[in-house]
Amino acid sequence: MNTFDPKLIRKDFPIFERTINGKPIVYLDSAATTQKPEAVIEALASFYRRTNANIHRGVYALAEEATDLYEGTRARMARFIHSPTSHNIIFTRNTTESINLVAHSWGRKFLKKDDEILLTDLEHHANFVPWYLLSKDKQGMPRHSVPLTKDHRLDMDAFKKMLTPQVKLVAVTGMSNVLGTITPLKEIIRIAHANHSLVLVDGAQSVPHLQTDVVDLDCDFLAFSAHKMLGPTGVGVLWVRPEILEQMDPFLGGGEMISTVQMDDITWADLPYKFEAGTPNFADVAAFSKALDYLEKLGMDAIRSHEKGLVRYALKRLSELPDIVLYGPSDPELQGGAISFNHKIVHAHDVGTILSEQGVCIRVGHHCAQPLMKALGVSSTARASFYIYNTEEDVDALVKALGRVDQVFGLTGAKRK
Repeated sequence: MNTFDPKLIRKDFPIFERTINGKPIVYLDSAATTQKPEAVIEALASFYRRTNANIHRGVYALAEEATDLYEGTRARMARFIHSPTSHNIIFTRNTTESINLVAHSWGRKFLKKDDEILLTDLEHHANFVPWYLLSKDKQGMPRHSVPLTKDHRLDMDAFKKMLTPQVKLVAVTGMSNVLGTITPLKEIIRIAHANHSLVLVDGAQSVPHLQTDVVDLDCDFLAFSAHKMLGPTGVGVLWVRPEILEQMDPFLGGGEMISTVQMDDITWADLPYKFEAGTPNFADVAAFSKALDYLEKLGMDAIRSHEKGLVRYALKRLSELPDIVLYGPSDPELQGGAISFNHKIVHAHDVGTILSEQGVCIRVGHHCAQPLMKALGVSSTARASFYIYNTEEDVDALVKALGRVDQVFGLTGAKRK
């Protein structure tokens, strides 16, 4: 693709041929999962039609082909995130499992009771709960959360004050799944490393939307998922700095992750297989490579530019509605492709239901981010999230559907008074 045209891009996504209640699908929930292009769907179907065999086990042609496709995606992923090596890239089921792997294999081995973990109020439960469980396991190891500023950005002054010598790990999202807030990762990592703290980045939202270079970023752990970047479900990625990964213990035990097994002694397989026990989700990993090809052909900088334009337009249109309260930085330069809002009178769940009747798909609820909801002073929000196939017409459809909310609840014209 020489130019970025979301209307042409949509033609690559079969789901947009569907209608809901006789209306075209307006899909504004890509922060939850993205739709899949035909190339990814066909790659997965083709694998099962032509190549299906277990990997790393057989010497026959099908098994070797399947293994090559699986390992080809690992190498492809290394190029996508600009990793010099691929042996420190582990395939998991999702971002959540990747973070749990770090908590179990690194945290339980290297963190002590008096060490501290620094989180932020922006985090998804996937980057809260594993550290809560670890804290309980370590008999109450302290955890602290960096607050937000009034415009819902990370309070960097508070971060610097809270980054004491006892903090051994900073666990931070690259982009909020609720507000779209983009965190200043390079600054956070630089300051944390000067404090001799390691940094785990939850990249579930940032990697699909922003150019990611692990060398330039200089993080220690990076976790993200395929399904939020056009790929199949059931595939997570964990990148770990090699010298750290070498010291970590296995997360799961079983086949493939061993070198030798005896009754009184076991030796582990080389990286990354030490952390990939049992039969992996090899078909979906193989198909994931096509998603990476698709994104790279578009260009991550072009994707970011497109989303900034959509966010700018959506913020303008939504701010014109009298009963809509917006959350987040409200600056497209600081905000990714997600906007959270509430209706001043109508509950978010009712808003979501009425929008669904109009063919508009948004997410409502606490978005697996209850600490953030508490910081915002609400129990839930409505969220519209964008990706490569969304257009300004989708934003217009959202605004029109919100007008229908007012009609249903009698909040228009003379009835409103």
